[in-house]
Parts: sequence; structure tokens; C-alpha cells
Amino acid sequence: MAIMAAHHHYKVDALTATILYAKKSELIYLKVSMLLRRLCSRIQLKAPKHSWKTTRTLSQEPQGRPHGIPYAHRSELRHAKRIVVKLGSAVVTRGDECGLALGRLASIVEQVAVLQNQGREMVIVTSGAVAFGKQRLRHEILLSQSVRQALHSVHSQLKDMSLPVLEARACAAAGQSGLMALYEAMFTQYSTCIAQVLVTNLDFCDDQKRKNLNSTLQELLGMNIVPIINTNDAVVPPPEPNSDLQGVISIKDNDSLAARLAVEMKAHLLIVLSDVEGLYNSPPGTDDAKLIDTFYPGDQQSITYGTKSRVGIGGMEAKVTSSIWALQGGTSVVIANGTHPKVTGHVITDIVDGKKVGTFFSETKPAGPTVEQQTEIARKMGRKLASLHSKQRSEIISHLADLMTERKEEILSANKLDLDLAVNAGQLPPAMLKRLRLSPSKLNSLTVGLRQIAAAALDSVGRVLRRTRLAHKLELEQISVPIGVLLVIFEARPDCLPQVSALAIASGNALLLKGGKEVTNTTRVLHQLIQEALSMHVVREAVQLVSSREQVEDLCRLDKVVDLIIPHGSSRLVREIQRAAKGIPVLGHPDGICHVYVDAEASMDKVIKIVRDSKCDYPAACNAMETLLIHRDILRTPLFGQIIDTLHTERVKINAGPELASYLTFSPSKAQSMHTEYGDLECCMEVVDDMQEAVEHIHKYGTSHTDVIITENEDTAERFLHQLDSACVFWNASSRFADGYCFGLGAEVGISTARVHVRGPVGLEGLLTTKWLLRGDGHVATNFAERGTMKDLYDNLGPGQAAEQQSPSAITTTANCCALAMM
Repeated sequence: MAIMAAHHHYKVDALTATILYAKKSELIYLKVSMLLRRLCSRIQLKAPKHSWKTTRTLSQEPQGRPHGIPYAHRSELRHAKRIVVKLGSAVVTRGDECGLALGRLASIVEQVAVLQNQGREMVIVTSGAVAFGKQRLRHEILLSQSVRQALHSVHSQLKDMSLPVLEARACAAAGQSGLMALYEAMFTQYSTCIAQVLVTNLDFCDDQKRKNLNSTLQELLGMNIVPIINTNDAVVPPPEPNSDLQGVISIKDNDSLAARLAVEMKAHLLIVLSDVEGLYNSPPGTDDAKLIDTFYPGDQQSITYGTKSRVGIGGMEAKVTSSIWALQGGTSVVIANGTHPKVTGHVITDIVDGKKVGTFFSETKPAGPTVEQQTEIARKMGRKLASLHSKQRSEIISHLADLMTERKEEILSANKLDLDLAVNAGQLPPAMLKRLRLSPSKLNSLTVGLRQIAAAALDSVGRVLRRTRLAHKLELEQISVPIGVLLVIFEARPDCLPQVSALAIASGNALLLKGGKEVTNTTRVLHQLIQEALSMHVVREAVQLVSSREQVEDLCRLDKVVDLIIPHGSSRLVREIQRAAKGIPVLGHPDGICHVYVDAEASMDKVIKIVRDSKCDYPAACNAMETLLIHRDILRTPLFGQIIDTLHTERVKINAGPELASYLTFSPSKAQSMHTEYGDLECCMEVVDDMQEAVEHIHKYGTSHTDVIITENEDTAERFLHQLDSACVFWNASSRFADGYCFGLGAEVGISTARVHVRGPVGLEGLLTTKWLLRGDGHVATNFAERGTMKDLYDNLGPGQAAEQQSPSAITTTANCCALAMM
């Protein structure tokens, strides 16, 4: 009895504190609102939109868009003004079905509050009252027992006891107040006010009640309050099967409630959170079950539904039915996972940002294939491309070069249209406009490069790199093979499209191309020529152009179908892709901070020519010089003055490094950072004591791209070439030579500063990997074990030598090596 009394006394005190806190919060809110209104009137502004006296009528629309036509694309969801978030039972409750998932719920509340504070109108349809009530009632049962009973009770006994007491309606009645108190406490942390609304199906059947409900919700939204809505499970009757009327949906569960409210409130977006990633074409976990990114109502017959959630009463079929009904009523819908620990904290905001999360419901079916479908088609055609004879792949590239020569005027006309649009928009910097522009000479250089690639394609895929006889009639080969499916994302670089396509064709790789909107017309014409060339050997669709509204981040999540991502553009683009890529290797370099070191024994003529070319030929290029390192002995010589005069003549702004700034009495402006890639007629100049200090400086501040030494001392040059850990290291040559075309590769897909697979300008060889072929005659590994009957032979047959022409070599006795070689 003492325990009971103390428990009830605690509950009374807590209730009193909650009421006092609520009254205090309301008083503060009223005072702040009145103060804002007075302030607005003094400065002759209108009263705040969300004030206590503001009520929006039913005929007034939120400022998101006119209601009636749902969004056609995910990217448009960021414009949603009024959003309904439905939290399923599996999202709100813990895995033991007793109590709430507090951490998960807190992160959802935070996201809703953030969106509310952005000026959106948020509505929550929540489950969880029954689970919370079940937890509270079990505690009451425990307290009502004697102390001895309580000490000997275990969780499994409590779970099975007194079923009439734990009836769902009683649990809902006991849990609803606690659920709302929890929401109140969480939203208060974000200065967000909430209100509770309990409804039943009858509230929608009666016209007057439905109007009252609408009016109440509109009033709450007008006062910047988040309505939290639940079915009144304490009194609601069980749902009647097949009770939907023509044109409306009955309230059978919170899925149908959320859909009905979203349409009634003319919401722009309904987010349904459950314990699955979204809608699958078959039950999740079964073979070939595939998550549907975008669902169209006409595809409903192709779905096979599984069982219901562990605690929900609707199931996926109910969610889909409700979602389609809401979609037809003018509200966009996304079904997503609200329980995954890695995404729960941003699932709602990601959906509103238009990211590929869950299943998006759309009435607008695109005319062409989705990106996923394009990738699957490309993979299938890529394998067919790889199986062609090398001469056939070479013919395709040569034909592409011919087409680009024949259709030169068509290409230049499309490029001029892109240029005019870009200039009129005024959003591209001069350096990017230069990259965007194609000229007859640039097209001629492109065709020359394509013919070089065509020649290289004759000896690429299927080339034997190593051939070894492991034992009698057991021969091993290592051959070159394509990587698979490449995704190349480029900005205002239309010339990279035929270059990358030719390299992909020569290496037998499928290709997805995603260009910036500023090159739309040029890429369309070039892609048509590429597909025309591919058609000569019936592999037209091996190169796909992504022209949909897919975001870069969404493309980087295609980890199940894309094998390598190659960004081709600014350092910002490369860094963005490296951050967004999930499980897919990225080939490229985020920055190109290239150094030119002028040694004490450098030739003046070579220094002036190399420094001018490295910095001024194309300052926006990634291989342009960004930092000029000067040997200290040069500072008071005519060479130093000549370098300064040359850079000033070329209008290059010079920023002094810390050492140079401290050495000179009058120096240029001090460099803000030695890690800066300027990408313009601007560079940093720093002084070093010798070649060794130059190497240490480059290792500290460089990006392992391209670095140069200018000296007449061969020993100094060789030590620089071998000590410096960069992808490209040059002696007495401009940094601008770091280019696939200059290296004789025909073209490049980019420059890699990575230390795995390939470094420097990446051409045809960089798009190949290897596989092993083993040809035997009934051989088994156990025959080569310690007590086996066969011995190992390791005859290096040479990559170009036929295996049958080789004679056996000495027998080796290391039996275990054979097993390792075959693994």
C-alpha cells in the first residue's frame, strides 16, 4: 500500500507540474505574440502570418502550389508547403512491442520541427498509444501485486497475464495522454507548439463534423502549431471490410486516416514511414525482390504483397491503396523506412530535399526508361560490346571519327545554341564558357584523338598479360577485361563526351553519361552520332545519356549496377561526388595544386617559357601551375625580376607565401592559404632553401597531381623525379603536358591522384581490369597436397607464346603454393 500511495502521489505531482508548465508556456507564447504585433505596428509592417488572431479559411491555399495536381518528379518535393507525416506503429514502438522507441521518435520530432521552422506546415498522424498504454498498464499490474509477487515476477509472466486488462481499447485510453505528453516535451525543445486531435471514421462521414475538423486543423496551422492526429482507439469500432464508398476512403487504420486527412487538408506531400525501405515488387527478403523507386498507379497489378508489420494493422497493401487514393486526390506520396538507424535522423528532410529515399508515387510516367533501367540495358549491351572482336570495336570508333567530321556544322550549330543560352543566362564564369565552346580546330583534334584510340583498341580487351603452366595440362592465363559499367558525370565539357565514349568502346565498357544542363544541345547531337556508330555492330545502347532529373547524389547511389564513377569537371564537382558515392570507387582528383620549382641552376630561357606556359596557357585547367617555388639564391638575381615581369605582363596576380613575405621589404599580398587552387590568372609564390625543401613543401601542400623542376643539374633533377610522390613529375617541361592526348593516349577520362589501380592521365589501359583463366584436365587441388600424387610446375610461358609449344621445366616441391595460386 505504501508503494501504491507513493506512486500515485508522484503521478499527481507530475500532473500538477505538467499543467503549470503548460499554462506558463501558453502565457509566454501570448506575451511574445503581443510583443511582435506591437513591434510590427510601430515599424508599419503587417502582423506576423502565424499569430493567435490569424485564421486561414478552407478556401485559402498554402503558398506551396495550387492543389489538385501532385508533383511529377522527386526534385519538386522541396517546394511542398503543407506536409503530412504518418508514423506507423513499427516506427513509434520498440522491438519488444512494449513502450516507445524514444531515440527514433526524438530524431523524427527534430526533423519535423526543423521543417516547421522553415515556414512549412507540418501535420503528424501517429500511432503508439496502444503500445505506450500497454507499458503503463503492465506497470500498474506490477504495483498492485504484493512485494513478494513483484520480486518473483518476470517479464515473460507479465506479458502473458490478464489479457482482458490489456485489451487494445483500454491500452489506447491509458497511453494516449502519455504519448502526447512525450510529444509535448520533445517539441518544446524546438520552441514548437503542438495540439492533439482524435478522430474516428464517423467524423468524416458527418458533413458538419468534417467541416469542424477542417476548421480546427486550419486554425492550428494558421497559428504555427503542429497538429498531432490519431484515431480515437478507445471508442473506435472495428473496421468493416469492403466499406469504402464511391470516391472516398474509410478510416480503417492510420494509413487510410493519413491519406484522408492529406486530401481533406489539401496537403502537398504525404510521407508514410514504416519498417520497410519502401514498396517492393515482391515481399522483401524473397529472391529477386526489388525496391521500386517510383511507383505508378497502373503498375499495381505487378506487385506481390507480403505479411503485415509486426505491430501494424494495415500492411503494405493498405499503404499502397491509401497512397494511390491520396495521389488521385492531388497529394504526392512517399513510403519510406522510419526505423533504419543510419537514416532515421534525416529520412524526412531527405525526402523533402528530393533525394531518392523510399518509393515515390507519381501519376506522370516518363516516356523513356528510368536510370536504373538505362543502367541495366547498358550493362547487357556492354557485355555484348566486350564480346566483339577488337577489330570491330576499332571500326566503331573510326566510324565515329568520320561522323564527327561529316556532321561538323551540325555539332557547331548545337554548341552555339548552348553558348548563346549560357551567355544570356550570365551564370557561367569565363573559364567555364571557354570549356563549353567547341571550334573547328578543337573538333579536328578530337577526331585525331579518336583515331589514336581506334588503333589502340586493336590490342586491348582479352590481351594475355601472363601465361603459366602450373602442372601437366593445367595452364593459367591472366587477361585484360573491361571494368563493367562506367558512370561519367561532366559539366561544361562537351568534348569529353566523344573522348570518354571512344575509350569506353575500345575497352568494352558500358557507359552512362550525365552532362550539365549547359551542354544539353551539344551532348544530344554528339550522343546521336555515338549511337549511330555503335549501330554498325548492333550495340547501339551500350552508351546511355542520362537526361532525366536525377540528382548527382542519386546517381552515386547506384552501387548495385555501376562499377566506377568518373567525375569530369571542377574540384567542387569531384569532391561532391566523392562524398556522395556509396560503395562505388571514384576515379579522379578533388584538387590540382600543381607546383613548379625553379632551382638555383635553372636556365633563364627555360624558366620563363615553362612558367608562362604552366600558368597562362589555360589557367582554369587542373594541370595549371598554382604555386611557384623559388630557390633562395635566385631572389637577388635578374632571373627573379624577369619572372615577376613576365607574370605581371600576363596579368597574373601574385600572392606571397609566408617565407617570401618575411624576406621582402615590399611584397605582394600575402597568400591566405598554401592549399589554394586558384584556377585563374593568379598564383602563389614561395621561397625554399634547396630541392629537398621544395620536395617537402610539395608533399605538405600539394595534391599529388603534377609537379615540375626546372634545373640544369641532372643529379638534382633525378633526385626530384624519384623522391617526389606525385602522379606526374616533370623535368624542364610545362605542367600542361599532364594530359592524355599529350601522353599519346588519344584521350583521357580524367587524371587520377589515387594510389590504387591507376595514376595520372587515365586512358584506355586505366579502364581495364583483369581476370584469370585456368584450363585443366580433371585436376583437383588434393592431388597437389603434401601426400598427393602430382607435383607443381611453374613454367612462365610468356604472354605471347602458345602454351603447347613450351617444354616442361624443373619440378618444384612447394605443394601449397599451387593451392594459393588457384584461390
